[in-house]
Amino acid sequence: MSLEEIRKNIDSIDSQIMQLLNNRMEQVLLAKKFKTEIEDNEREKEVLDRIGQNSTGLINAEFMEKVYVEIIKESKRLQQNNFELIAFQGEHGAYGEVASREWNRDLIPFPCNTFAEVFDGVQSGRYEYGIVPVENTLGGSVAQVNQLLINTDLHVVGAVELLVHHCLLALPGTDHREIRTIYSHPQALSQCRQFLLRNKLEPVQYSDTAGAAKMLAEKRPKRAAAIASKLAANLYHLEIIKEKIEDLDRNMTRFLVLSREENREKGDKCSIVFATEHKAGTLFSVLHSFAKKSISLTRIESIPNEPGDYAFFLDFEGSNKNDKVVEALNDVKKITTNFKFMGCYKERRVQ
Repeated sequence: MSLEEIRKNIDSIDSQIMQLLNNRMEQVLLAKKFKTEIEDNEREKEVLDRIGQNSTGLINAEFMEKVYVEIIKESKRLQQNNFELIAFQGEHGAYGEVASREWNRDLIPFPCNTFAEVFDGVQSGRYEYGIVPVENTLGGSVAQVNQLLINTDLHVVGAVELLVHHCLLALPGTDHREIRTIYSHPQALSQCRQFLLRNKLEPVQYSDTAGAAKMLAEKRPKRAAAIASKLAANLYHLEIIKEKIEDLDRNMTRFLVLSREENREKGDKCSIVFATEHKAGTLFSVLHSFAKKSISLTRIESIPNEPGDYAFFLDFEGSNKNDKVVEALNDVKKITTNFKFMGCYKERRVQ
């Protein structure tokens, strides 16, 4: 092993230490929601005692105590700032996190394993907001998310339409000519299919794009790379071999921002969900209610709810404070079942 290889290992470990510290501070912010006071001397003593007991001998115990005194100090500083959290599905560096930063950079992105965890966390108050993808120009609607939206009491308070650019990421110093295997989420792999074929690269499915990047950085498989975001490259200390490797230029993913509270700001776009009776022409009557008021629809989609039943998602331009919109919604309520107004909000388009 050479000095250069050792230094690469050190860089990788430093990157993991930073990730773990960030993860610890996220848990600190979450713990704040269950505490009445920030100061907790008993808990601090417990942490420091455990660090002293777990000392391996290589690292001086006094040094480790100093490190953790500073970590505890920073933890208390963060808890005093009353940060708000926005949950997304996947590891840090996921496109959901990218979208959350575009919507509001003052919020702290918080990773969740599943979409259900995002919904449950916002509903329970662990997170102030959640952000979830609902549709993609190539992959269509995200069925799991739309299914959760049918039954939620959460409100839509914002939306982000994100132009997704995929990057080919590799370990620092990797010769791109030696790469043979590419790890990523199945949808990302399919969106880069022509690039993979041209370069004779073998796709391997992974749970999510950012997770693939994290795995690459930690497990360091040989002759391998990952497809993920530029943010993931920065977070996991990976080199960007090539940007914009997606097959189509307009690879857009639309995200909705969810909250327990209704949007207090003026919006110009609305979302509703409803069901209809099994009668001919009912859906046409719904669409006609908007057409006769000259209200532009931007999305209509049917999602299976219960066996034999479908729910319809409909987005349209306008404000629920506008008289024409109010009249149209009142008409729609009369001819639908399980009608739910999900929210009026502003949508950001990120190129």
